[in-house]
Amino acid sequence: MLKNLVPHGNSAALIIDKPILEILKVDMNTPLEITTDGENLIISPVHDKDRDKKFRAALGKVNKKHEKTLKKLAE
Repeated sequence: MLKNLVPHGNSAALIIDKPILEILKVDMNTPLEITTDGENLIISPVHDKDRDKKFRAALGKVNKKHEKTLKKLAE
C-alpha cells in the first residue's frame, strides 16, 4: 500500500485506513509510539496500560507548560 502525506495545518498527516486500524486494534484514543531506524518511520500502538498512563501524564505536562505556544502554532 502506498500513501502520501496530506497537509494538516502547518504539519503533515498520514491517513491510516480503517481496516489497518482494526487489525492493529487502534482507535483515535490509542497512543502511538513513533520511532525511526534512520531510514524508516516506525509507528507502533501502545497497549500497555501503565505506559499509556505515563504517556498521557507527560503529554498533559507538555500541553500545560507550552499551552500558549501550541495555540499560536495551531493558528
